[in-house]
Amino acid sequence: MTAEKPLRADAQRKRQALLAKAREVFDAGEFFDLRFDDFAGLAGVGTGTLYRHFPTREALAEAVYHGEVAALCDRAGQLQATLPAGEALATFLRDMVDHIAAHQGLARTLATLWADRSGALAEGSRALEEAVGDLVAAAVREGTVRDDVDAGAVMMALHGIGAAHDRPAWRAEADGVITLVLDGLRRPL
Repeated sequence: MTAEKPLRADAQRKRQALLAKAREVFDAGEFFDLRFDDFAGLAGVGTGTLYRHFPTREALAEAVYHGEVAALCDRAGQLQATLPAGEALATFLRDMVDHIAAHQGLARTLATLWADRSGALAEGSRALEEAVGDLVAAAVREGTVRDDVDAGAVMMALHGIGAAHDRPAWRAEADGVITLVLDGLRRPL
């Protein structure tokens, strides 16, 4: 198998314009209100460019999702490199609630698109769980987090928060759940 050639600068800009516009449309909850070809015009590129980069609506959604996961994983690494481990973990969990709140349209769209293909999200979930695992492990080594909790439990709490996004007081409750999780993770004195 040969590696793909890197994109030319103009092609990379057009691809990024498509992804940025798709992110906006997801966040507005309008992904299904548009014909797939409409994404090209909204991003200021030709229809051929859209199909060359993203042959299907699902391919575009998957690329946006993987971009979001990469940004979250980068954020986790950045926090781990700049803050004490316990503080990095707490900041990341609170950032995740902010991210869930800001991108509810993306979450709904992905759930609809891939209701019968849950494996399509598995790679991103694994990468995110690995980033959370690194944060938890560092906090355990630092002595601020119990050593009997793993990243899976933290991810389950985050998934629960995301799944409850339709509750009227979701944001306040989500912040409260993160506080409960952090309190539960804290090593007893």
